[in-house]
Amino acid sequence: MTPLIAFAKTAVWDRAEEETHDAFDEFIEFLGGDCADLPLSEPFDHAVEMHRNIMNADLAKSFAGYYERGKDKLTDILCEMIEFGQKVSAVDYNTALEGRELLNTGLNAVFEFYDIIITPAAPGTAPLGLDATGSPIFNTLWTFCGVPAITLPLMHGRDGMPLGVQLIGPRGDDARLLRSARWLANRVADDGGN
Repeated sequence: MTPLIAFAKTAVWDRAEEETHDAFDEFIEFLGGDCADLPLSEPFDHAVEMHRNIMNADLAKSFAGYYERGKDKLTDILCEMIEFGQKVSAVDYNTALEGRELLNTGLNAVFEFYDIIITPAAPGTAPLGLDATGSPIFNTLWTFCGVPAITLPLMHGRDGMPLGVQLIGPRGDDARLLRSARWLANRVADDGGN
């Protein structure tokens, strides 16, 4: 059965490279009537900030002993995250926790109408080499909400590296996500790639 697909640009769409914008325009056109635009409402714009507050505050708590006894042995990035987390107020932390529930309520409503949401997996193509994995910014909203996600390398950039399509499903229904991912991969393969 053909899944109902929604395409969400999310609040970080402007961080995607031009090549990603162009590739997704073509991909959505390829899907045609099987895909609808999904405008996410204003609360979703704050997911990255809320995620950062919770993650760094929890990191500061968990790594407090290491930071106090051996800050000089930690990486600069880890120290910055811990120091940011030490400054997160209880109000901001609790607001972020409540925000996560609000966003999940919104996503539950979306998944009453759609089987999956698709977005870019990253700002651009996979980086060359093994030195870095690239920016996780396009995964943050979904990680924050705790929904299942899978990335399929359905497109390629000019450099020949994969440009991933991220599929998101409803909480607790990984099977629906996997069925939809199989359908989408087969659709692209049947067309000879995108």
